[in-house]
Amino acid sequence: MQTLTSRMKYWRKLNNYKEQNMVRALGIDPGLGTLGYGVVLQSGDKLTCECYGVIKTPKDLSLTQRLYMLHSELKQKAEEYNPDIIAVEKLFFGRNVTTAEMVWQARGVILLLAAQLDKEPYELKPCDVKLAVCGYGAAEKCQVQGMVANILGLSKRPTPDDAADALAIAIAGLSMRAYDVNIAKGY
Repeated sequence: MQTLTSRMKYWRKLNNYKEQNMVRALGIDPGLGTLGYGVVLQSGDKLTCECYGVIKTPKDLSLTQRLYMLHSELKQKAEEYNPDIIAVEKLFFGRNVTTAEMVWQARGVILLLAAQLDKEPYELKPCDVKLAVCGYGAAEKCQVQGMVANILGLSKRPTPDDAADALAIAIAGLSMRAYDVNIAKGY
């Protein structure tokens, strides 16, 4: 897991990052068994990874306990990093309704947390995330991971896949926010 650089810690202590044109995004790749999260800080045109990882819920816990665990740990991350925006992947499923149902429930917890934080989340389709990160909406997973590492200046591709996806979702959320800001300015 990546941690804050000393420069980022200094900025956070001063609590003036917004005055320096900084925006922090929490990207979330929803899942009940494994949920990926990533925090990306945008400073001007530079993106920096502050942290990423996964929250795993034990299969022997009840559904309600697993959902509560996701909510509690995500809330902890949100309190620690205080994101300006939250970005979450929209669901796209083919045939496995059981898997989809579990992910929908995890996604509901994420949307609840966003509401509790008074944030309207950016909800992005997988092809939108790929387009924002790679410039191609049908990019392969390894291409997305390589671009995430490149964009964030990481020495290697982030792992596991759920965490790498969450970082890509955070990057795409920042891109969507920039678009919204430009539209609001009349560009």
